[in-house]
Amino acid sequence: MAALSCGALLLGLALAAPAALAASDEQQNAAPSGGGGGAAANPGTSAGKSVNRTDLTTCMPGQVWDPKKHKCLQRHSGVLPDSDLTGYANALLKADRFEEAIDVLDLLDNPNTPRALNYRGYATRKLGRTDEGIGYYLRSVALDPAYPQVREYLGEAYVIEGKYDLAKDQLATIEKICGKDCEFYGELEKALKDASAL
Repeated sequence: MAALSCGALLLGLALAAPAALAASDEQQNAAPSGGGGGAAANPGTSAGKSVNRTDLTTCMPGQVWDPKKHKCLQRHSGVLPDSDLTGYANALLKADRFEEAIDVLDLLDNPNTPRALNYRGYATRKLGRTDEGIGYYLRSVALDPAYPQVREYLGEAYVIEGKYDLAKDQLATIEKICGKDCEFYGELEKALKDASAL
């Protein structure tokens, strides 16, 4: 009888193991069908916690989110189209994963788009390399002078450097592009006020 109970227990464990492994893989590769940003649930550091399925940044370092397959893939050149990689880099930026965002941007076939340069500028600025970030922002502005987000970030970089007149110039340009009600105007205006420059 004991041998039968032991055999039944082993059979039960053998049948349960693949299901447990599949659930573990599903949690590690989970992410939403769209959207993204906000605080990240990092399965690498949150043992025992469930993965936030509404956050693109649930992919582990070294992976990227595939919005078509709805799973994380190993990061390598050509893994996804530039638009998907740029979107994932933005999600990483929103989760303060700046080095990883740069790594993803390094995979782009065309890294010289206004959006990619803006995100690279933001990541490098947030890593304390403000002058380098400004260089990327200026390249983005040269490609698309009417891109208000890069104007906000460039202005914020100028605030960091104490170049308030240059930051105010960016604020005025944002106002012309999208008005004072534009979120980018509000963010740069706040940065200037916080620095007592307005």
